[in-house]
Amino acid sequence: MTSPSTITLYGIPNCDTVKKARTWFTDQGLDYVFHDFKKQGVPADRLPAWLAAVGRDRLVNRQGTTWRKLDADTQAAVQDDASASALLQAQPSVVKRPVVEWNAGGSTRISVGFAPETWNEWRNSGSKP
Repeated sequence: MTSPSTITLYGIPNCDTVKKARTWFTDQGLDYVFHDFKKQGVPADRLPAWLAAVGRDRLVNRQGTTWRKLDADTQAAVQDDASASALLQAQPSVVKRPVVEWNAGGSTRISVGFAPETWNEWRNSGSKP
């Protein structure tokens, strides 16, 4: 018997990609918790795991409007995980969205962006790491 999965979807409610992910989870009948970066901030305690799982180049959205509005010095200051974490906390809209944490069977899997193929794999694998 597999243990139940806990899914947390992190993002901003008005982001189109987050809306698409929320709809996908709902359409699949999967329960999830939504963490709103605008209201709840970027969880500092989760950033190290996200950075380890996907890397700062994937987590920092350098194509988004918020990044493009930052001055060149602020952009250039993102040189390592510590500086990336500081920026992501100060500017939640710079986080590539959504971030999904899927906890099952004692392991946590992390994805960034709209990734239904990955989520289907995780769902089908149950509690296997």
